[in-house]
Amino acid sequence: MPRLLRAWIILAAVCAASSLCAAPRIRGKIESPPAGAVRLIWQPPPPMTPADWFWGPGGKERAPVPPFQFIKEDFGGTNPKVKVKDARGAIWTVKFGSEVHSDTFTPRLVHAAGYFAEPTYFVGEGVIQCAHHLQRAKPFITRRGKFRYARFKLHDEKTLPYADEYSWSWKDNPFVGSRELNGLKIVMLLTSNWDGKDASDRGGNTSVFLRKADSAYLYLFTDWGSTMGKWGGYFRRDKWDSYGYANQTKKLVKGEQDWQVGWGFSGKHKQDLTQGVRVDDVRWIVPYLSRFTEEEIHAGLVASGATPAQVERFTRAIRSRIDALEQVAYVRAASSRRP
Repeated sequence: MPRLLRAWIILAAVCAASSLCAAPRIRGKIESPPAGAVRLIWQPPPPMTPADWFWGPGGKERAPVPPFQFIKEDFGGTNPKVKVKDARGAIWTVKFGSEVHSDTFTPRLVHAAGYFAEPTYFVGEGVIQCAHHLQRAKPFITRRGKFRYARFKLHDEKTLPYADEYSWSWKDNPFVGSRELNGLKIVMLLTSNWDGKDASDRGGNTSVFLRKADSAYLYLFTDWGSTMGKWGGYFRRDKWDSYGYANQTKKLVKGEQDWQVGWGFSGKHKQDLTQGVRVDDVRWIVPYLSRFTEEEIHAGLVASGATPAQVERFTRAIRSRIDALEQVAYVRAASSRRP
């Protein structure tokens, strides 16, 4: 092979693997369901019990049932994943790595606050049959198919399929300026979700689903893995870190001015998540957050694989953050009524 041709082949291979030679970033085109369609981002949450927190949005009846049959490896996102079919024929995305606990617990909190979340379950150990030709997932699944510590997310194409033709961003959606959208932003901040990518980003975490039971379009934030740790820049942020989460709790709310709340949060889409959130928005969402009992939070954390020490530390920090939101909501309201 001529030396010059060999050099070009090597350069092409390097470029394919390097962000320095990557193609220009393609931003998603925002498309919404027609104006006459039912579009929802929130619904009043039903009364919750510790069992509801333990089993999450999918409930006990939809939990994954072994044996698990390997379908393929999923190369989307930053964490190793595979797709499997369980004994009932349900299709699951199985995630391994640093997000398995947070991406199981936080959807339970989101669901309890009235926002839509996909069913997720933490599976401590199991076997995936016929797993083969693995790449990123290879360190997490043995040759015999055994695995430990995985998050299972259900894909329910029969009753809640993706509405792939539609998408949304923090700036472009039917709920801009509403208390429901701003309430979701508060939940993002409450859980220290620093990966707020939307449809304007490559690999965004915002999706639209079609609920076939009533033909309603549901707007979801779909990736809660980068939560329950420290927010911050690339070298400071983390996930599922009870110490880091607790240590930043006092920095969550910086106060308020002219009825706008100040936040200590830092992360992707910081401006979109923090600007324009009003005291009235906090006052609206706080009654739903204040319903969370310690027993319920404990149950959700245990179901997500948290250690006893993590359960206690996270629970105290979550309650402290909700207390801080209550101070913003009610102290400011009381002062505004004084002569």
